[in-house]
Amino acid sequence: MKVQMFTVGGFSTNCYVASCEKTAEAIIVDPGFDDYLGAEKVFNFITENSLTLKSIVNTHGHPDHTCGNGRVRERFHVPILIHEDDAHLLGESGRAIAEFFSFQSCSPVADRLLHDGDCVKLGKTRLKVVHTPGHSAGGISLVGDKEVFTGDTLFAGSIGRTDFPESSEDNMMRSLKKLADLPNDFVVYPGHGPVTSIGEERRCNPFLQRLGL
Repeated sequence: MKVQMFTVGGFSTNCYVASCEKTAEAIIVDPGFDDYLGAEKVFNFITENSLTLKSIVNTHGHPDHTCGNGRVRERFHVPILIHEDDAHLLGESGRAIAEFFSFQSCSPVADRLLHDGDCVKLGKTRLKVVHTPGHSAGGISLVGDKEVFTGDTLFAGSIGRTDFPESSEDNMMRSLKKLADLPNDFVVYPGHGPVTSIGEERRCNPFLQRLGL
């Protein structure tokens, strides 16, 4: 699997285009761009590399990860996927949140609800959906053969905030344990900040060290 990262939007969100090397089918993870220029940078990459976009996957429902969903769906006619517990953060119900944080747009409603253990397909590649709540009730991580997209659960040296209305520190600790159990050589693609690895976070991340690993 090939992964291209773009840092987009006012919150410096990591948006990923992941593609199958054999079929050139792709997904876009967390399109957090809120303007035309940010969107076009990603869209041009998809077009120039002759990728066939299959779906939009949100690691959670916060607007800095979902505000570009509508632009992507309109351009490529692909479905929006999100965990069932964060689905209420999309559509009209999520508009107030987006406006509060001064986003110009909010996401349409989801087309498919994800559950723990589901798979997201891109060509011959499969990403397993692992429910990792804590930052939000419906946070997920996408686990591949050698990589994991962690959204706002695990960052390089840190974790996502747990002081939001639907956050939970207890759930976050349980979710971090799931991620820490992955092999050390797994590449971690977080929702913000630099790319890291499970091994590096086990060694250096104080929040994982609290788990007694």
